[in-house]
Amino acid sequence: MFLFSMLLFFVLTCFCAWLLLFPAGREVVVQSLGLFGIRMGRRLRGGYQQGVQQAAGLGREAGGRVHRVLSFLKRRYLLLLAAMVLLTVPPLLALMLSGRSMLSGYDSDTHAINDQIAGLLQGEQLTAPAPPPPLVFTTAEVTLVRPMLDSANRNWQLLDPAFAQRLLLVFRIMKERHGYDMAILEGYRSPERQNTLAAAGPSVTNAKAFQSYHQFGLAADCAFLRDGKLVISEKDPWAMRGYQLYGVAAEAAGLTWGGRWTMMDFGHSELRVAGTVKK
Repeated sequence: MFLFSMLLFFVLTCFCAWLLLFPAGREVVVQSLGLFGIRMGRRLRGGYQQGVQQAAGLGREAGGRVHRVLSFLKRRYLLLLAAMVLLTVPPLLALMLSGRSMLSGYDSDTHAINDQIAGLLQGEQLTAPAPPPPLVFTTAEVTLVRPMLDSANRNWQLLDPAFAQRLLLVFRIMKERHGYDMAILEGYRSPERQNTLAAAGPSVTNAKAFQSYHQFGLAADCAFLRDGKLVISEKDPWAMRGYQLYGVAAEAAGLTWGGRWTMMDFGHSELRVAGTVKK
């Protein structure tokens, strides 16, 4: 049914384009309809024989006009083809893309929690790990990837308790199942800092104050620790593998993972609460 509807739409669009672009086409249609009406009227008023003769004449005239139309289309087929492409391709593309976003499945504000993860969340209250030394966040390698990280807030106490418990569980899964030690790069972010980062350009963030879940303690940027050093860049195969595993664990815990976004932020995760962030 869908394919039939698309085919019907295409045929009607081509016909309308022909009428709009070619005055000769409109003239042919108008004249044909006028003649048809006249002939039919005469046929109804006249006898059967006269009607037959008129119908035959109408058929000959229509055949001649069809022949002229076909000849015209043959001469102008490139122009007509270009018009059909311009009129049909944009609507078709819009129709095909309207049912999906750049990253499907991430338009809603909440995500389902894996049943096993939900059971773990109902158990013990997890405690925040000891923070790495401050110098870990100010090395040349780290600053190159994440500038202004030295002034970021990494206090677990400023995070929303529900989000903090889910993130701590993700940290435990990454450590116990996959052998990755993780650390928060930035958790809560003040509105002033959010605007400062936004002013640095879209390569840092597109969100202004209160357009990010960071302002509500519902988001965190995280990375991995290897041999006491912070590894952030996804160009490192070991780190990239870790980000993939982190995304799976975060989504299982009901969090939204930034690695699914158009501007991929592999270390970011957030707990979306409807009505929290300004759109």
